[in-house]
Amino acid sequence: MESEPGKKGSFRVVLIENDPERISLLNNDFGALVDIITEPEYTQALDYLEMGNPVDLIICKDSAGYSDFLKSLRKKVYFHSIPVILFKEHEETDPKAVQGQVIDVFSLPYPLEALQIRLNYLIQKKQYSEAARTPYKPTRIRSPFGKRAFDIVVSATALLMLSPILAVVAVLVKLDSKGPVFYRSKRVGMGYRIFDMYKFRTMRTDADKMLANMASLNMYNVAPSVPVSDLCEECQLAGTECRQVLFLDNEKICEKLYHQKQKAKATFSKFKEDPRVTKLGKFLRNSSIDELPQLFNILLGDMSFVGNRPLPPYEAEKLTSTGYARRFAAPAGLTGLWQVTKRGKSKVSDLERIQLDVLYAKKYSFKTDLIIMIKTVKAVFQKENV
Repeated sequence: MESEPGKKGSFRVVLIENDPERISLLNNDFGALVDIITEPEYTQALDYLEMGNPVDLIICKDSAGYSDFLKSLRKKVYFHSIPVILFKEHEETDPKAVQGQVIDVFSLPYPLEALQIRLNYLIQKKQYSEAARTPYKPTRIRSPFGKRAFDIVVSATALLMLSPILAVVAVLVKLDSKGPVFYRSKRVGMGYRIFDMYKFRTMRTDADKMLANMASLNMYNVAPSVPVSDLCEECQLAGTECRQVLFLDNEKICEKLYHQKQKAKATFSKFKEDPRVTKLGKFLRNSSIDELPQLFNILLGDMSFVGNRPLPPYEAEKLTSTGYARRFAAPAGLTGLWQVTKRGKSKVSDLERIQLDVLYAKKYSFKTDLIIMIKTVKAVFQKENV
């Protein structure tokens, strides 16, 4: 067994080779980069490994016995993490033999540059894993102390005073239609934190299944997205085939047309005269009684009385760009700037709503919260079916 003297933290390679010329060549090419421990036979290499010597990589060739050697590595759990590079001398290599930890197969004579790139990658990977790195822990965004104190005191008081009403509504929901009393859904709030938001159930139990067929009723739709042609307007005018081809899910489509369709899709979903809503649900929604269980979310700290509406994850994931993501710097709210300025208006765009959310995140204060809460009282009992 031959070994190059190594330094602490060096990368140790076991080379299974009995050709002096190839051993010398590898040492000349990579001796300065890694510590090379040479074993002439597979059995000796296995003995070296079983003695507990630290090994970062094994290099061997597809000579007699290599298949059994690789099988032996697979049988022992503590050898599973050692990657193997195989030098190919023969035309055909047994595919079953190279399954598992063989990460590369190089034909001999080995390509110097490709092998060097692979070794550099493995060395850097080891250095990264051994480095004393403190994992990044994002700081949780918190509401201002005064705002949070107000939320706790008022929500606890409101829950105590409204408990008889909550009990009556719970019974009515149960009698009105089949299904649970409360509706619980995942929402994304302040700092992209996901939580369970609670409401009184106002929809049929099969509401989610009906959603796919209701895209045309969405109030936020820019325009019906009915493709007239498979080509964009530019390609149609030029009278040519698509000049900006995009392959998506193995389908060939025009890139410009694809982006036009994506822009036409609404970020938010809201429906006028929603057919999924129950008879009692319409009253609960118009009076905002359905949202009273969110007082528990406020008490728990998931939400605040005033803020930006918490979004379902599929809507929140569309708002991760720098300008849009600013809305998540504000607390999730029971009511907010958008609700008191645009609630019930059919002509409202995605951008208009997002801009109002971002504006609140930049400007919110105790004074603005009080103004919004006063305006909310006026807006609560307006007649709307959204």
